[in-house]
Amino acid sequence: MMFQDRIEAGYALADKLKKYENMNGVVLAVPKGGVPIGYVVAKELGLPLEIILTKKIGHPTNKEYAIGAASLWGSFVIPHEEVSQKYINHEIERIQTYLKELQQKLVTGRESENLENKILIVIDDGIATGNTLMATINILKKHKPAKIIIAAPVSSKSAFEKISHYVDELVVLFIPQYFEGVGAYYENFEDVNEDEALEYLNKIDA
Repeated sequence: MMFQDRIEAGYALADKLKKYENMNGVVLAVPKGGVPIGYVVAKELGLPLEIILTKKIGHPTNKEYAIGAASLWGSFVIPHEEVSQKYINHEIERIQTYLKELQQKLVTGRESENLENKILIVIDDGIATGNTLMATINILKKHKPAKIIIAAPVSSKSAFEKISHYVDELVVLFIPQYFEGVGAYYENFEDVNEDEALEYLNKIDA
């Protein structure tokens, strides 16, 4: 399966989430790639759109391989013998500095939703290892939501199996037999910059 772009993927995902239309829920997009998809899903379901500020901690020899993730509220790391605590501490500090700057740019002036007792639909543009989303799930559970749903157009089999045990529902449109990386399943997978992400957040408020 190949998606033309994130917008097309968003409409396909929204179709699978129709049962949550106009319910007591919030769409939480993982920036920045998840924001265009989250925008479409939120618009189609009549739900508010928020961003969830979590970023993966990459392995020192392969930054694309997530060994955990950090957010403004904490971190989640899978121990690796060859990865030092000093490296992890440095990465957490670096990521949290970046996320604070991103939060100021994307969230300033917007009233954040109260997540307690809400149905939370977390949207990303794809799931490779699932480690970033595992951290996100752990953070969201502290808010005592009614339900946590993870939704993405594509996922690796291993990530799907890992995450499915920790959420109320996991909605994925395509699980390839041999996962090649999220971008391999989009014809257009250009980076979403901060200005574009902000534009989608402002459009949903308009």
